[in-house]
Amino acid sequence: MSLLAYCITSNHTHLLVNAHGKEQISRLMQCLEGDFAQAYNIRKKRSGAFWQDRYHATLVDGNEHLWRCLRYIDLNMVRAGVVRHPEEWEWCGYRELLGIRKRYCLLDEDRLSEALGDGVDLERLRRMHGENVMAALVAGEMRREGMWTENVAVGSREFVETVKETLKNHRRREIAEADENGSWVLREHTDYPYTS
Repeated sequence: MSLLAYCITSNHTHLLVNAHGKEQISRLMQCLEGDFAQAYNIRKKRSGAFWQDRYHATLVDGNEHLWRCLRYIDLNMVRAGVVRHPEEWEWCGYRELLGIRKRYCLLDEDRLSEALGDGVDLERLRRMHGENVMAALVAGEMRREGMWTENVAVGSREFVETVKETLKNHRRREIAEADENGSWVLREHTDYPYTS
């Protein structure tokens, strides 16, 4: 499994990972949340879970959808009003991705470059991501985009149709166009979660 991006906050985390199955993600989240809660509880002399809800995973298509998801994750604390630029938030991958942080690096930049497609090398990745983040900051594009946190999959129509076909497990799901940028989502029906 490869870590491609992250943002850790006081009440949730955003992780962009390349995994070879949901079992890897489940184990990662169990270890991350369990180990973190245990260390925090020891330090603060408390008990119980640190993050209250179970994690949610969204499959993300490559190319443009992955660029947008990466930007969304790195702008998390800017949207929250904690910092003015993601470079100021120590607990996200932005500084590492742009080559600012050189020690204690966690991101698999080669895998991220590969997933972004179209021959994106590390220098192009750094330049384009920095430009994408700056363009969003200048344009004031700070609204929360639920498509990254509330759906089963985000991507091209073909991608979400393939995911829907692959995930046949008695849950009712629907495909919908998410925005004017060509993103489609696969979402679960919350009013009627299971079929008989």
